[in-house]
Formats: sequence, C-alpha cells, structure tokens
Amino acid sequence: MSTEQAVYPDLKGKAVLISGGASGIGEFMVRAFAAQGAKVAFVDRAQSQGERLAALLSAQGHTVAFVCCDITDEIAYKAAIARFEQSLGPITVLVNNAANDVRHSLDEVDSQMFDRLIAVNLKHAFFAAKALVPMMKAAGGGAIINLGSVGWMMASAGYPVYAASKAAAHGMTRALARELGPSRIRVNTLVPGWVMTEKQLSMWVDDAARELISRSQCLPGSVLPEHIANMALFLASDASAMCSAQNFIVDGGWV
Repeated sequence: MSTEQAVYPDLKGKAVLISGGASGIGEFMVRAFAAQGAKVAFVDRAQSQGERLAALLSAQGHTVAFVCCDITDEIAYKAAIARFEQSLGPITVLVNNAANDVRHSLDEVDSQMFDRLIAVNLKHAFFAAKALVPMMKAAGGGAIINLGSVGWMMASAGYPVYAASKAAAHGMTRALARELGPSRIRVNTLVPGWVMTEKQLSMWVDDAARELISRSQCLPGSVLPEHIANMALFLASDASAMCSAQNFIVDGGWV
C-alpha cells in the first residue's frame, strides 16, 4: 500500500507551527509539511531529538525552526511563538499535536495531577490558538487543526483525564470554528485511531492489542503516523477550503 503524499502547492512558503514535533506523529507532520515546501516551526521538550530533526531537514534544504519548549508553560510557549514569527513570518497554520496519554486511574488522580494532564492535553492548544489568531486574521485566513482521539469515543478505560481533554478538544474546535469563521479561519479536529508510533509499540501494543486492532478496524493493516500527517496536510491546505467545525477520523474504520 502506498503512503505517498499528495502535493498541495498552496502550502509552499506557508508558515506552520506544530507542537510535539520531535517524535511520533508530530515528527511525521514536521517532515510532511517540510516536504511540501512549508516553513515549519515546531516545539518539543525533547531537545536533542528536536535539534537533530531540524538539522537534518535544514541540511536537505527545507526551512525548519525548532525551539525546546514546555508547552504547559504558557509564557515560554508564547515567547517561542514570537521567535518563530520573527524568523519565519506570520504563522497561518497551527497543528495542536502535543499530548500525553499516560495511563492513570480515578483513584490516583489528585488535583495537581489533574491540572498537569489538562495542561498538556488541552490548555496549550487553546492558548496557542489565541496567540496565532491575530496573525491569521491579518493574513486573511488560516487553519487550526486540533488533535482528538478515538479513545473517548470507544469509552476506553485507563486515562479518564486524557479522555476528558480529548473530548473537550472537539467542543473547542466547534466553538472556535463558529467564532473565527468570519475571518476565514478554519478549525477542525483530526482524530487518530491507534497509531503505530514507536512509543505505542514499545509501551502498549502486545499480541492482545494487535488482535483487538485486527478485530475492530474495518480495514486490515496498521494506522501509521504518515496517515495522520497526510490528513493534516489536507486540512491545512486550500483543498479543504470549505471544511470547518468537523471531525476527520483516521482510524481504519474503528469507530
């Protein structure tokens, strides 16, 4: 099966910000947007991985900028965004990718842990949008892509605060789509299924999980990070010009 990218000429030269771009789905998004000729900014706490990816893509002739940043630190994230604007120009595509699906139970979550999980899975997306919307308005439009999850749709146990955050992302998408639509800013939720990233394969995917995936998906095979990146390209481009307030699910037909 081919996972070759479609080409979106309007993405060439467009400034894109991706959170959590040093590994996993985010890394594939950084690579995919760079391959389209976009000017790609990304943040991540993993400094060595982020610097290595930025150096590799820059050596290939792409315009890529990386800042090591904790997205739960609103002031630091806002400062990183300002640096990107200075070096790359106005950012008109935001991909709120960063999240942490760490397993947790109701019993073990206290108030501080709850706040940390909300911060990494929801809060940063709201404030990144707030920071970038003025740039998008001045440019005449833009695209915000919030990453959702099929986990809460399937009533999965094991991460109730993560599930609540991802369900909330859908509500935020629809509210912002209505608020920002008159400024030609499109807001959508990209909803991955169980994506075979290195993290998932090393921590969660065992034989029982593979059997569950095989039984649950309509399509055979694995959902890969590049499948999610390809949908992000579509939602960022003018090819999706009249798509807003929607959920775009890439899960092999599970939910």
